[in-house]
Amino acid sequence: MESKITYFEDGGAKNTEATFNLVRERLKSKDIGKIVLASTTGSTARRAMNFFRDQDVRLIVVPHQFDFHREMNAFPPELVKDLRDSGHEVHFGTMLFHTDDFYGSNSATTMANLLRCFCQGVKVAFEIVLMSADAGLVKGGEKVIAVAGTASGSDTALVMQAASTQHLRRLRVNEIICKPLNPLKIDEVRKSMTGN
Repeated sequence: MESKITYFEDGGAKNTEATFNLVRERLKSKDIGKIVLASTTGSTARRAMNFFRDQDVRLIVVPHQFDFHREMNAFPPELVKDLRDSGHEVHFGTMLFHTDDFYGSNSATTMANLLRCFCQGVKVAFEIVLMSADAGLVKGGEKVIAVAGTASGSDTALVMQAASTQHLRRLRVNEIICKPLNPLKIDEVRKSMTGN
């Protein structure tokens, strides 16, 4: 079997349109009915709702949980209503890779850092699919497309078989549709290590 993977030179919002186009192309196989999408401020969710309007696909939008680095959640309440009225879902659940203090171990951070070796979007894709399965919005074993990004917008898309956190070993990445190259920038590493 051969399949095309698109690699972006850099991550970030500038890749959103290309990512959505690649996802739309993959949807032509008609074997996937849900896109699990990360969106912090709602900008990417609104764009996706309009972009995939004519597709036979349901969006499961996963913003940040409430009280995460902000007094007010950045995702607009009116967009929650618009999405739900359009047949989509929005889930404000516990962000699994930010639970070290709650559970008293560093397993969540270790998992997150390992997944970031692929890119930030891969880490977020794993997190939002697990969260969506925990909420009953996707079923264990269901094939979905997870779409996430680096800082803002979308630059990563994976075809995944969903699983809940109770059955973590069943979570699978079936295909990589696109992701940033995520090159190691040695100057940034040195700066973070020295503080200069």
